[in-house]
Amino acid sequence: MGLFSDIDEANSKWYFNTATGEVEQGLVSDWTHRMGPYDTEAEARDALEQAKKRNEEWNEADEKWNG
Repeated sequence: MGLFSDIDEANSKWYFNTATGEVEQGLVSDWTHRMGPYDTEAEARDALEQAKKRNEEWNEADEKWNG
């Protein structure tokens, strides 16, 4: 475990680039356009769908909470 182990780990992960719609491995793009990190390319490719699903679940929970 070295000084840059966090960076090494981040560069081995997968990210979804919201500006290009592309999946990237490592810290390729600016953080403002990255969703992730994800362990696999497939998880990164599904990032928007997973975010949509979570948002819908949270909205439903909010509606129940607020009555």
